Amino acid sequence: MTERGEPRPAPRLDEELQALGWYHDNLTRHAAEALLLSNGQDGSYLLRKSNEREDLYSLSVRGKDSVKHFHVEHTGSSFKFGFNEFASLKELVMHFANQPLIGSETGTLIVLKHPYPCKVEEPSIYESVRVHTAMQTGRTESDLVPSAPSLGTKEGYLIKQGKIVKNWKTRWFTLHRNELKYFKDQTATEPIRALDLTECSAVQFDYSQERVNCFCLVFPLRTYYLCAKTGIEADEWIKILRWKLSQIRRQLEQRNSALSS
Repeated sequence: MTERGEPRPAPRLDEELQALGWYHDNLTRHAAEALLLSNGQDGSYLLRKSNEREDLYSLSVRGKDSVKHFHVEHTGSSFKFGFNEFASLKELVMHFANQPLIGSETGTLIVLKHPYPCKVEEPSIYESVRVHTAMQTGRTESDLVPSAPSLGTKEGYLIKQGKIVKNWKTRWFTLHRNELKYFKDQTATEPIRALDLTECSAVQFDYSQERVNCFCLVFPLRTYYLCAKTGIEADEWIKILRWKLSQIRRQLEQRNSALSS
């Protein structure tokens, strides 16, 4: 029995939540925003616990360049969403996949398109990559719980081989969404170049150079050769870049599947 004397529906509810695949148990509001802004796309969504009440959940949905949060109340036998009531969470999502949500006072319409999975292919990445949210939300790392999932972003110095003159220069690299940018140094505001990872076919260790801890990114017109200070750092860059490529391929497959169906 709960404190209010009601029978506990927890076991059945827990099973339904875990079966969703896009339920993120203890993700904070700030972490959800940063996660969807960094790795999601327009229409990406996830469900998380609300810290307001035990029977409340929050549906976090990305619409263009912002994330909106909607209360979902579990009544014990159904889910209340505004004036609507649904027998299951799947029914709720199916409804709003066709009937847009109103996401703000300005009347922004948001359709639930892409569930954001709670499991990813490279869980080790989420332990090693730093969380960056200031650029996206105006908040800092201290706003996020220490165990929050990393946001698929990374930055740091790497040594890069020149295209024509094959000398090596240290450059500041930033990875955000599907772009890998490099700058003259960390203080530079404009990148020397932004590489579109949707055009990258492979990321792998490279042993053809005289330097150690090298890896390369293969593009149609050029292969970029980069070196990290340590083998661990090179491994981290390779893991997260490969994870990015796998996400890009998955999105492409889903898009092609939707078009052909």
